[in-house]
Amino acid sequence: MTLPPLVGHDAERDLVLRAIAEDRLPQMILLTGPQGVGKQRFGLWVAQALLCEGGHTRPCGRCRACLQVVGLAHPDLHWLMPVPRPKATEPDKQVEELAEAIGAVIEERRKNPLYEPLDGLAGHFVATARLLQRRAALTPAVAKRKVFLVAEADRLVPQEANPEAANALLKLLEEPPADSQFLLTVVDPNRLLPTIRSRVVPLRLGRVPDAVVERFLGEYAGLAGSELRTRVAVAGGSIGRALGAGDDASKAVRAAEELLRAALGGAGNRAERALKQGPWAARGDFTAMLDALAETLAEGARVATGRSARRPLPESLRSPRPVGALLAAQARVMAAREAAQGNVNPQLLLAVLADELAEVL
Repeated sequence: MTLPPLVGHDAERDLVLRAIAEDRLPQMILLTGPQGVGKQRFGLWVAQALLCEGGHTRPCGRCRACLQVVGLAHPDLHWLMPVPRPKATEPDKQVEELAEAIGAVIEERRKNPLYEPLDGLAGHFVATARLLQRRAALTPAVAKRKVFLVAEADRLVPQEANPEAANALLKLLEEPPADSQFLLTVVDPNRLLPTIRSRVVPLRLGRVPDAVVERFLGEYAGLAGSELRTRVAVAGGSIGRALGAGDDASKAVRAAEELLRAALGGAGNRAERALKQGPWAARGDFTAMLDALAETLAEGARVATGRSARRPLPESLRSPRPVGALLAAQARVMAAREAAQGNVNPQLLLAVLADELAEVL
C-alpha cells in the first residue's frame, strides 16, 4: 500500500515550493506543531517535492521517484523514527540493529499507512547519530540529493550520548553535506536539545480544519455516522488524534487529568497517586501521560489568554489561572519527561512532580 495524500497545510506547502523554486530552501528544517497534525507526512511530501523527476513546480505524483516516496521505497529517502534501545553492546552492532528496527517499522507502515503512535519506550540513541553520519557520507543512489527525515527528534536521549557521538551529530547538523536535506519533526521546539534547535529553521504546521479531518476520515479510514462525528469532535484539528481516539491516546489524556486532580487535591491525594505508580518502567505509558499533561497545560494557557478552547479542559483547569503559572507547570512536566528518559524511579519522579504542580498552580 502507499501513503494517503497529505491534506491541509496549503500555505506551508506553497512556502516550501517557492523556496525550492528559488533554490533557497534551508538545509536544516524543524517541522513543529501539535501532535498528529501531519508533520511526518508533510516531511515526506517535502521529500517527494525534492526528489520528483517530473520537472513540475510541485510533486507530480506519477514519476518513479514520487511513487517510490509514497511507497516508502526511495533509496535516497532516509526516514529515521524512534525505535527501542539496541541491545547490542558493540557500536557497529548497535547501528546494524537500529537500522534493522527502523526497516521493520517502515515495512509495517507500508502495510498500514494509517499508523498508530510510536511506543513510548522508543527513542533516538547514540546509534542514531552514527547511522545518520554513515548515510550522510554516502553518494545519492539515484537522485541528486539525499533527504533525511528524523521523526520525533525530541526523543534523542541526552543521557545516552557520549561527547564524541554528540559532537559528531552536531557537526553533521552544522555542516551538512551539500547533497543532503534534513527535516526534523517535534511537537514543541523547546523539547529539542538547545544545541540542535539553534541549527535548524522552524516551520510550524497548524491544526487542520474540521471539514478536512472529516473528509479524510471518511475517505481513508472508512468512518461514517456518529463514529465519524465523534472522532472529528475530539480531534481538535489533528488527524492523528482522531485516528487514535478511544485507545492509548485517550488513556494517556485520562491519566494526565487524574494526575492533575491529585496534584491539586492536597498532600494526601498526591501521595496516594504517587504510590499507585510503579517504581519501574519510566517510559511507555508513563511518558505518554506526561506528554498528554504538557499538552493539556498548554491548552489551558491558550484559553487563559482569551482564545477559545480547541478541546474541553479538565475540571481542575476550568477555574481561571494565570498564564505564567500554567506555563511554569508545563515546564516542570517537560523537565520530568526528560528525566524519565534516564534511569530514574518513576514513583519518586511523580511524587516530586505532583508537589511542584501544586506549588506553581
